[in-house]
Amino acid sequence: MESFNVSAFDVYNKEWALVTAGTEDSFNSMTISWGGLGTLWGKPAVTVYVKPVRYTHRFMDENDLFTVSFYSEDYRKALDIMGTLSGRDCDKVKEAGLTPEAVNGSVTFKEARVTLVCRKMYRQDLDRAFMDEKTVRTYYSKEEPHTMYIGEVIEILKGE
Repeated sequence: MESFNVSAFDVYNKEWALVTAGTEDSFNSMTISWGGLGTLWGKPAVTVYVKPVRYTHRFMDENDLFTVSFYSEDYRKALDIMGTLSGRDCDKVKEAGLTPEAVNGSVTFKEARVTLVCRKMYRQDLDRAFMDEKTVRTYYSKEEPHTMYIGEVIEILKGE
């Protein structure tokens, strides 16, 4: 049997990533473990999911560009901080020890090993009516479902 490299399936779930939206002067980031890499409308595409209650959601809606950045295991604690603290309440970037860096109209972090700069192509609120009952009970019994954002990858930046 031919081998098939499925490591891209694990890049979010096992390694985590940060999604960042906004400008150098006003941005927010959050840790994500759900997402996808693929092709849509003939373009390389990234899919990410952000709950409406998250501070980052507003930045995703208000900006055409966003980044998805990936880090070595050395930054696992930083990504944990970025996923548990809210940018509404504190300077979580400072708490995590990350260094913001402007890129192509958006923001990433100097510590990223890879950053995908994305232009929003599509946005859709997930609808409970199209989910099975177990998914609704498990993930959406207390909060609204995620919003799905699909972005065209317009640049891939490799860290140092």
